[in-house]
Amino acid sequence: MESAEIRRRWLRFFEERGHTVVPSASLIADDPTLLLVPAGMVPFKPYFLGEVKPPFTRATSVQKCVRTPDIEEVGKTTRHGTFFQMCGNFSFGDYFKEGAIKLAWELLTTPVADGGFGLEPEKLWITVYLEDDEAERIWRDVVGVPAERIQRLGKKDNYWSMGVPGPCGPCSEINYDRGPEFGAEGGPAVNDERYVEIWNLVFMQYERGAGDGKEDFPILGDLPSKNIDTGLGLERLAMILQGVQNMYETDTLRVVMDKATELTGVRYGAAHDTDVSLRVVADHMRTSTMLIGDGVTPGNEGRGYVLRRIMRRAIRNMRLMGATGPVVAELLDVVIKTMGQQYPELETDRKRIETVALAEEAAFLKTLKAGTNILDTAVTETKAAGGKVLAGDKAFLLHDTWGFPIDLTLEMAAEQGLSVDEDGFRRLMKEQRERAKADAKAKKTGHADLSAYREVADTAGETDFTGYTRTENESTIVGLLVDGLPSPAATEGDEVEVVLDRTPFYAEGGGQLADTGRIKLDTGAVIEVRDVQKPVPGVHVHKGVVQVGEVTVGASAYASIDVKRRRAIARAHSATHLTHQALRDALGPTAAQAGSENSPGRFRFDFGSPTAVPGSVLTDVEQRINEVLSHELDVHAEVMSLDEAKKSGAIAEFGEKYGERVRVVTIGDFSKELCGGTHVANTAQLGLVKLLGESSIGSGVRRVEALVGADAYNFLAREHTVVAQLQELVKGRPEELPEKISGMLAKLKDAEKEIERFRAEKVLQAAAGLAEGAKDVHGTALVTGRVQDGTGADDLRKLVLDVRSRIGGGRPAVVALFTVANGRPLTVIATNEAARERGLKAGDLVRTAAKTLGGGGGGKPDVAQGGGQNPEALDEAMAAVERLVAEAA
Repeated sequence: MESAEIRRRWLRFFEERGHTVVPSASLIADDPTLLLVPAGMVPFKPYFLGEVKPPFTRATSVQKCVRTPDIEEVGKTTRHGTFFQMCGNFSFGDYFKEGAIKLAWELLTTPVADGGFGLEPEKLWITVYLEDDEAERIWRDVVGVPAERIQRLGKKDNYWSMGVPGPCGPCSEINYDRGPEFGAEGGPAVNDERYVEIWNLVFMQYERGAGDGKEDFPILGDLPSKNIDTGLGLERLAMILQGVQNMYETDTLRVVMDKATELTGVRYGAAHDTDVSLRVVADHMRTSTMLIGDGVTPGNEGRGYVLRRIMRRAIRNMRLMGATGPVVAELLDVVIKTMGQQYPELETDRKRIETVALAEEAAFLKTLKAGTNILDTAVTETKAAGGKVLAGDKAFLLHDTWGFPIDLTLEMAAEQGLSVDEDGFRRLMKEQRERAKADAKAKKTGHADLSAYREVADTAGETDFTGYTRTENESTIVGLLVDGLPSPAATEGDEVEVVLDRTPFYAEGGGQLADTGRIKLDTGAVIEVRDVQKPVPGVHVHKGVVQVGEVTVGASAYASIDVKRRRAIARAHSATHLTHQALRDALGPTAAQAGSENSPGRFRFDFGSPTAVPGSVLTDVEQRINEVLSHELDVHAEVMSLDEAKKSGAIAEFGEKYGERVRVVTIGDFSKELCGGTHVANTAQLGLVKLLGESSIGSGVRRVEALVGADAYNFLAREHTVVAQLQELVKGRPEELPEKISGMLAKLKDAEKEIERFRAEKVLQAAAGLAEGAKDVHGTALVTGRVQDGTGADDLRKLVLDVRSRIGGGRPAVVALFTVANGRPLTVIATNEAARERGLKAGDLVRTAAKTLGGGGGGKPDVAQGGGQNPEALDEAMAAVERLVAEAA
């Protein structure tokens, strides 16, 4: 049975039994504590935690998941993988243990012809929690599993919690006996290689307290509502139903290994090392495709780093197997064709996915050769010095200069018998790694425990947002926090976080900055609102300062936003939509949105593109946008189902999480996007859009920055003033300015070259006199001296070599000349062959002279260069050189 069919049967089975089918959420986790979705229940976490009331009592899904903590083990064993699909069924206060157990048994054991998976009942073994008598009774007496095939295990194996205080409960796992060829009998308690777990049923019935580890925590009592969370690994079931040894031989991975074999000539099963590489390629290429499909782009931080790391591991393993050219396109094609049966959007977005992946491959191949050479040199030097640890600064150089992920350096160093000073590397990377993370988190959640916001949501409900149609309204204060803690009141000067029952204030989201404004109480108290965030779904938290009076919970208030600021932001947001569509029209669907920020009078828009956008194209895009403005198109917003929105052609942002009901913003017949932001009513209200330029912000991602309305007009007015001033200076028309200024710069450059030539000739004219004035130091001709200040290093070097060539007679010669450039002393020293035979090496002489000058230097035995910090020590440095020459005589 193919993986796609397993998925179809799962969803159909539970839908027929009253479950709402929930599409897989994006791999980009909507959770600040997670980079990527690692488990099937993650999208349902707010329901289990009580943050949001579930819109259904029964649900089912097949969730895309990525886990990367053991990425180095991928390929080395057949059990580790980074991407997997978790089939789940969930109950929120509906059925419990008996219902979940009976549904699982029915689906697994129903014959294939009748819509089930057709597993032999006698091969299924059950584990239950040590103290869960109820679950064992249901398996034995209701389902009919023999007691000898039911085993009890402890908390470590059969008890679930999120690792923090909250819901928890016992588990029951269903295991499949693969037969004696996989090991000794005795059940899953003895051999989990033979008895492989395929389905875990979590009975969420208790509340746990604080504690360490998976076992050391108290049970505080029963939950008010009992829930079910189950997970079946699709790949594991496919392995069993397809009769293969491991997940790498299942249909969705084996085809990728076969393509890798075709490209390299390496046969699976021929050798351990190449088997490892083939498995790495298959797993990592599938994971990369799925991540890019969900909007992740390669980068050096966060989920972008995860993607870059696994892509580069896949590419390198292909090269280890003998591939010499690009390989990603063909591997990607196989993954999309295979996984596209389950996720059709992969085919729809094929071009964008290919563009991102191929750009990353090209970038890596460009640096791999040079970086590998540097690593090889560093490894050789470390071994030659008797070391077994590669220095952290070498690893940092490879990462910072050549884009080598530290994991790749660790892997390649280990292949040559070395470890890496990871602590040293981490120390050097700390500043780059930690920037913005703490600030971003603090900005989104404030300083309060999220439970405080959840408590407000539970008691007062979600905030009613009126800002689409109103800029002010009457409200009631339903929540108040001071210094991050709930408080009944706040006084003048306090920094507060206020929750209203209804508000016109837009909370930051979807790239749009928050509204600012004021909240006035009937008592005369005033709160200046500086920011608005949504730390938990549906709750607008107004952050600000009490300017006057006392603020209390329950007080009546009047909320009003800064209308001028809101209108400027709305113009920017509508302009962003126009820019997005114009870029897609010019560059194709690969120019998909990758982020944005809409602020008063200006915006930035990030989009996918493997190369820079030519200036001519950007000009065309700007012209197209402003043409649309002149058409005075109406802007409409409509709420509809997500399916209806997609069918209507509305564009969704990659990585953004949407509910079942979405808001679609349409601008005439030009643009249609899913968007929760605020907009103008007609494009004529934008006035003018001026694109300032575009730049790269990461691999395959470009950024356009622009001005809107009065800000755009003011910019152009300033530009016009500058052009007028230039016209006056060069006496030319505007269209003549580029040519005239270019000509002037060319003449200036020629003049600078001529001046430099005259200056160099003047310096070299001193060569003959310096050579004639050579001092005899015990048979060695020594020339020392200070030449004209400001002489550059190249000219000083030429002069030194010229003087050395003028000293004839075959006698030893040392030339040491000094100068001061930009306030710092500089020296170049040269020796001839006869002097070197006496042991006088230029590098040694320079090091001594430069040390005297308060600096350092080095070079070859015949010529070397150095510098320092103290120009007052020039005479002392010359004397030091003369002493060394005398000592060598």
